[in-house]
Amino acid sequence: MGLTLGVIAAPCIGPFILGLLTWVASAGDPLLGFLVFFILSLGLGLPLLILALFSGHLNRLPRSGDWMLWVRKLLGWVLVGMAAYFIRPVLPKVFGVLVFASVPLVAAIHLGWMQNVTSSSRFFNWMKTITAIAGVTAAAILIGGWTMRGPDANWQSYSDPLLSEAQQSGKPVVIDFSASWCAPCRELDEITFRDSDVVAMSENRVVMIKIDLTRKGEALNERLVQRYDVRGVPTVVFLDRYGKERSDLRLLDFIPLDQFLIRLAELVKISS
Repeated sequence: MGLTLGVIAAPCIGPFILGLLTWVASAGDPLLGFLVFFILSLGLGLPLLILALFSGHLNRLPRSGDWMLWVRKLLGWVLVGMAAYFIRPVLPKVFGVLVFASVPLVAAIHLGWMQNVTSSSRFFNWMKTITAIAGVTAAAILIGGWTMRGPDANWQSYSDPLLSEAQQSGKPVVIDFSASWCAPCRELDEITFRDSDVVAMSENRVVMIKIDLTRKGEALNERLVQRYDVRGVPTVVFLDRYGKERSDLRLLDFIPLDQFLIRLAELVKISS
């Protein structure tokens, strides 16, 4: 089974392994590459090891019944949730949040109350109740978190006169290259850029510009991508009061809020 597992799992983990290969190649550390793929191999082989160790206890598993159909429907709702997650970036923000939050809510109603599946196992009955409560809670958290989030930063559209005005007034500039399908970009938008300190600085001390690269082909965006050597999203470029980039502050991924504030404070300090 170990010899054939790689062939079976290859279509599923192929993109993941490609990402790991790219990351290891960019790191250029043979020891790191060995450790990463060794741990991956342990993860692939662990289920087989557990199955081999406890194969004598297979006869103690619950008997087949309606509970198996319930589990199959539960896994079906997991797939629906994954589909809603991946389609969310192409939907309007409000509609995308409602669609994503409706999946656990409807799943909780369907699996917890509409499915009259009974079992002699108390564990299964507890699992039904916990699944229903978890679904309702997840929907409430998603909708509540979206409605209670703070204001966004004062983003402006790019223009050469805007940069000239920022240099004349002695203000640094932050240019955010992002896309709606980029998960780290959404984390930056929903967590970092909505912080009250970031919002306050964007209104008074820093000019913040957002470049949306969701759709390709716009001449202005392509020109900016070449000018600032943007290789991917997210890319956050920091310009001082003279319009020169601080390459040491460039951001290429999501970082916690405190680290972003440190970069922003350093930029403002140098420009003051």
